[in-house]
Amino acid sequence: MRTSSHPHPSKPLRLRPWLRTLCVLTVGAALVLPATAMSIREMRTLEKTEKRGSTYTDYYLVGVMEGTLEAHNHAVRSGAKPTICLNDRRLRPSMAKSLFTTELKRNADLYEADMPVELVMRNALETVYPC
Repeated sequence: MRTSSHPHPSKPLRLRPWLRTLCVLTVGAALVLPATAMSIREMRTLEKTEKRGSTYTDYYLVGVMEGTLEAHNHAVRSGAKPTICLNDRRLRPSMAKSLFTTELKRNADLYEADMPVELVMRNALETVYPC
């Protein structure tokens, strides 16, 4: 006779209907809700307040640059008009910080502190690598 409270391994696990609904809603919300982007202000604060803040922001900018390029390439494959064209020119991860800071300086009156870093990076890539 089994006295364990665990279900038998060969029997499928059955969730209560309300728990199943909760799980479906939680997974659905995670897939639908957008991720929060870091603002220019948040990135500057991170850079100044954390011991390794400059390193963190450098890596973040590389990720933003690569993510922006991948999103652009996906949009182009789906039929959108290209706005970033490398045309066999080199784009290295080490260039992310300078692209970002140059764009901020070039259009200082355009950007507000609460705008997303991704917007600045996309504009920088479109300016430096136009089609």
